[in-house]
Amino acid sequence: MPNHVVHFEITGTDPARLHAYYREPFGWTYELGDTVSGQVSEAGSYGFVDASIAGLNGGVGGGATVRPKALFYVGVDDVGAALDQAEALGGQRVFGPDGVPGKLVVGQFTDPEGNLIGVAGPH
Repeated sequence: MPNHVVHFEITGTDPARLHAYYREPFGWTYELGDTVSGQVSEAGSYGFVDASIAGLNGGVGGGATVRPKALFYVGVDDVGAALDQAEALGGQRVFGPDGVPGKLVVGQFTDPEGNLIGVAGPH
């Protein structure tokens, strides 16, 4: 699998405010739902962005306990292996793998400079 950027997300403590904020300048519309991990967004607060408008799959969400951030996810074959490699190279695992193996698994790590990066894949 090529390691393309496959998803973006913007999260914060007030998802409804973020939905409205990004709807105005970019015309984004949302389908509210749940992510595969409660560490990404509180249940029912994640707005999946229409990729035909945004140009890439993405979402805007969060909740009272979610740290504000903007990040992208890189597609990988094995999320656990990608996280292990990130750690071996000096990064730090934030969470993962988490999700439904065979469908969608996600994880996040910080690089040696502290930048947050996501990985997503089937395993």
